[in-house]
Amino acid sequence: MGRRKGEPLVRITDVEVVSVRREPLNRIDVDDVAREGFPELTPDEFVRFFCDSHKGCRPDSMVTRIEWRYV
Repeated sequence: MGRRKGEPLVRITDVEVVSVRREPLNRIDVDDVAREGFPELTPDEFVRFFCDSHKGCRPDSMVTRIEWRYV
């Protein structure tokens, strides 16, 4: 969600970054949508939701995928 300028960082838990890659948003699949926290949405519904909530985003926009695990 981000922080406002000058707002302190509040650590919630430690994680390990497993992978980072760039790919088109519309490559997301059912399992990825569930991992994003939206198991009730189809990939197409998630892409529409994401584009509607991120100005200038399109289904073929490149996004950064960060996969992590709890330490």
